[in-house]
Amino acid sequence: MNEPRNPHPVEETMRVTMEQIRTMVDANTIVGDPIACDNGTTIIPISKISFGFASGGSDLPTKVAKDQFGGGGGAGITITPIAFLVVTANDVKLLQLSVNAATPNAIVNMVPDLVDKITGFMSKKQENTESTT
Repeated sequence: MNEPRNPHPVEETMRVTMEQIRTMVDANTIVGDPIACDNGTTIIPISKISFGFASGGSDLPTKVAKDQFGGGGGAGITITPIAFLVVTANDVKLLQLSVNAATPNAIVNMVPDLVDKITGFMSKKQENTESTT
């Protein structure tokens, strides 16, 4: 016969700790709420989240028939903004914050802007050449 199993107090402590972490961290914490600007640009913050938790306990020796348990749990969360997604009518750009930008990432992020500038320069040069002839 299957009797209902009473969870050990450590299990209950861990369950409550994890539930609390779930309430604090969700997808909206990583990708923030969009911020609409007057010129039609939308800015979406992107964050990095690190968290950890610990839980533990011990059955205490006692002369009383009822079991004694001591335990606790805790968690820590760090939310670090790392970038902004900037959406305009004609373009979407990821602006990475330089504090967290490793050199290879910074170079890769700069390539689209560099290509745009070179293309714009070449277009202007070609227009100037065509207008002088």
